[in-house]
Amino acid sequence: MKRRVEGKVALVTGAANGIGRGAVIVLAREGAKIVATDLQDENGERLLGELRSAGCEAEYLHHDVTSEDDWQSVIAETKARFGRLDVLVNNAGIGLSSPVVDMSLADWRRQVAVNLDGVFLGVKTALPLMRAGGGGSIINVSSIAGIKASPNVSGYCATKGGVRLFTKSVALECAAAKDGVRVNSLHPGITETAIWDTLIGTAEEGSNSGPPRGATLDKLTERAVPLGFKAMPEDIASGILWLASDESRYVTGTELVIDGGRSIG
Repeated sequence: MKRRVEGKVALVTGAANGIGRGAVIVLAREGAKIVATDLQDENGERLLGELRSAGCEAEYLHHDVTSEDDWQSVIAETKARFGRLDVLVNNAGIGLSSPVVDMSLADWRRQVAVNLDGVFLGVKTALPLMRAGGGGSIINVSSIAGIKASPNVSGYCATKGGVRLFTKSVALECAAAKDGVRVNSLHPGITETAIWDTLIGTAEEGSNSGPPRGATLDKLTERAVPLGFKAMPEDIASGILWLASDESRYVTGTELVIDGGRSIG
């Protein structure tokens, strides 16, 4: 049986951990050739080794998504290595928690640069290569924070809401151009990833401590999520796989919400 993204070339940012890593593993398992990018080179190289050991054609590239030069280099290397790009997963993101009156302008701008500028640059830079290959699927990872507001994360909500409407606008541009490119946003809810360390303060900055996050995150999930449990990265990756595959060929400009019902009401 043919795998669901057999032969497609997929570029995933923020691929070294969390949802990005989950997406890479699922896409590779289903037949995609992978370009994984991140700033965390040690984890990225480890992921690359796992992919190649499993027989996947893959590359790992150091990549600052806020840098236009980095984006141009990543797309050029993707073209040189694989000749095309079929799937772009704009996943890299950060989340900083603070009451708005205490938030520094530097922290506001940092979130905008990574979460919003990074998505813009990815779409702008990748589209010509996608169009040259006859189309593809762009998946911009937003958040339920881009749909439903929460206190003390105003900067995060602003950027993720921006990703949602930016996605819809570009989807209409691509549809009008008849270029074969579909553009959708993905909105994860509470997921077992390191971003929650900074959003709810479960660990020191830069830490990846799972156990403290797990206990605190489970309590939050029990209160806030109708299904009563948190998502794992592979739960979100399954949605990315569907949007990357031809199964979603009639889906563009929409948001796929995977949140255990948290955004209802």
